[in-house]
Amino acid sequence: MAEHIDKICLNNNLRYRFDYVSKFLNFTKDDIACLNALVPIIFPRIPSLVEAVYKKFNSFDITKQSFYMRSGNFESFPFNEDTDATIISTKTDFRKDMLSMYLKRVFIQTEWNDKFLQYLSQIGEIHTESDRTESTHIDYMHVNTLLGYLENLLIDLLWNMENLDRPKKSLSIRAVNKFFWIQNDFFTMNYGSTVKK
Repeated sequence: MAEHIDKICLNNNLRYRFDYVSKFLNFTKDDIACLNALVPIIFPRIPSLVEAVYKKFNSFDITKQSFYMRSGNFESFPFNEDTDATIISTKTDFRKDMLSMYLKRVFIQTEWNDKFLQYLSQIGEIHTESDRTESTHIDYMHVNTLLGYLENLLIDLLWNMENLDRPKKSLSIRAVNKFFWIQNDFFTMNYGSTVKK
């Protein structure tokens, strides 16, 4: 017999939605423990992962332009060659720091409680046009490609680790993959869903 999923709760309750997506993906406490166990491997490589992401951003004008949009306490700057390099550098450094902190938090989080789910949801929310936050709107297409690219960087890193045996690599890659699909869902709900926190 199929398990009943309440569509209203699914679209209006963050915990309920997470529980459903997790169950569908078979994302369990074992996956969380696996992510936690990767901290010694991932943390020293976060700076190079972040640099790789920003190098990729800078390889396309459409993603590079997003650096010149309003963000947090930064004002809006037009995208042109005369833009103040110091301000651009400061904004980029700020965003790199945010991405680094985000990755660290994901890998050290031992309990995916409501506060952490809210954090993951807010990551999506701040990149959308929303009445709830001062946002930096980035088209979902670019968010989706970012998540895919970052996941591939992590998978390549794990696959090439010589001190991880094959079963551990497999579990680690699966846990990372499940996480990114969960985070992707948290982005999509902020780009068009009415999910209440």
